[in-house]
Amino acid sequence: MPTEQPKVDAVVLTTQRGVPTAQPQVDVTALRTRLTRLSDRVREAAVRADRDPASVEILLAAKGQPAPTVHAAIEAGWDLIGENRVQEMVARAPSLAGLSHQTHLIGPLQRNKARTAITHADCIQTVSDLRLAHRLDEICSKEDVDRQLDVMIQVNTSGEASKSGTRPSDALDLAREIGKLPRLRLVGWMTVGLNSPDRTAVAASYARLREIRDQVLTSGLPGTDQAQALSMGMSGDLDLAISEGATMVRIGTAAFGPRP
Repeated sequence: MPTEQPKVDAVVLTTQRGVPTAQPQVDVTALRTRLTRLSDRVREAAVRADRDPASVEILLAAKGQPAPTVHAAIEAGWDLIGENRVQEMVARAPSLAGLSHQTHLIGPLQRNKARTAITHADCIQTVSDLRLAHRLDEICSKEDVDRQLDVMIQVNTSGEASKSGTRPSDALDLAREIGKLPRLRLVGWMTVGLNSPDRTAVAASYARLREIRDQVLTSGLPGTDQAQALSMGMSGDLDLAISEGATMVRIGTAAFGPRP
């Protein structure tokens, strides 16, 4: 979480050719107020869980947000951005060029868009099958990408048919195989919590991911020792996710307000 937020008075963006282009005006004061409140919520949830607030990162889920709004958030010190769609990530990239930030893909990734995703994302959080993992590793090798690509395994811990992710029973085997791929670095785990008013059940879906993470870390499988991150929790249930060990929460509405 940022410790200080530089003043942002205006957002000036350009096209890819460097020509200024009209952009929606950003209410920076309102944005910074929401971000401060969000930071306070995360800090308080961590303290209630007897955890160090610094152990929980806030990723801003930018789905549907205008580029100037995301630009303003980064300028204010919030430099971890989540993109749900490859096309939106690519379209937004020129507006954010030159700003120090990290981009994580947090939406489903089709194999035919893997090359584009690698070009623009620092981490792919939604690897849920070995075919996609092999495709990412292959592209990194053939294109001589000068880094290991950070990836997380998405697990469907809620069992809902509407959710993406590998089954919990397959997670260990998938981690074993991804750990063998030389151009990928398995850094953690991701899930979308159960969609339910039953907070105990929602918490259980997050606890399941933590249990899977711990099982893999204690297995000693090659290439899995860095798979410590737990990306889980959103605006409505971040306190439950933090209480179950989340190291990263993905926040959209509480940060940006309703989508335009």
